[in-house]
Amino acid sequence: METDAITTLLQDVAAEVITPRFRALDSDQIDEKNPGDLVTVADREAEVLLTDSLLAAYPDAVVLGEEAFAGDPTLADRFATAAHSFTVDPVDGTKNFVHGSPDHAVMVAELRDGVVVRSWIWQPQHETAYVAELGAGAFCNGERLHVTPPAGPPETWRGATSRRSWVGESLAGGRPLAQSWVCCGVDYPKLVDGAADYLLYGVTMPWDHAPGGLLLTEAGGVLRSPDGSPYDPRTRHRSGLIAAASTEVYDDVAAAWPDL
Repeated sequence: METDAITTLLQDVAAEVITPRFRALDSDQIDEKNPGDLVTVADREAEVLLTDSLLAAYPDAVVLGEEAFAGDPTLADRFATAAHSFTVDPVDGTKNFVHGSPDHAVMVAELRDGVVVRSWIWQPQHETAYVAELGAGAFCNGERLHVTPPAGPPETWRGATSRRSWVGESLAGGRPLAQSWVCCGVDYPKLVDGAADYLLYGVTMPWDHAPGGLLLTEAGGVLRSPDGSPYDPRTRHRSGLIAAASTEVYDDVAAAWPDL
């Protein structure tokens, strides 16, 4: 499928089964996979539609959907060894979606031999599409993106995290960490757009980070583990992830990571 066709696929699926449920969910349309980990009828229906369309176009690919993985964790093993694969996050930021926040997204990433080569983030309530292609750049609604590194000293850099226990902590005397938008499909674009200078993550599921990770690196940013290893969607980065606007920011944050 052409890149624009997959963008349209995300938009059509959101229009069909996600946006009609926004601020209109009944209680019986919301479940908990684990305490505090919500899933809705919109997540499930959107993932089926996205997965079916991708497999129709690429029958030999492995599609790792967040909800499919919840039902069959062995899917991650097939994904890890696949020559061609996709990640699907049908409603990233489900808790935001359930609580009526427009900060949610539909995300897909394509991998070849474990390398993310294309990615898509559609924010239906903001009507904003982020697309990245390996070696070809990152784009927002067709406009090329470039990360602008912070100009000030490290103590002025703005960091954010979705891990609540880290909110308010400071790294090496820097500004206290703010809470992120608690949705990778919003967090990464916000970093690229300059609303933050770095993001810290403890959980590294591929459907969360593969799409935004390519967007960030194609825009000139950095995504690595605190030990310096590049992000690999096939591997659980148990020490977490640092997404940064520049190598300088990454180096300083990684050096201060033990403070957490």
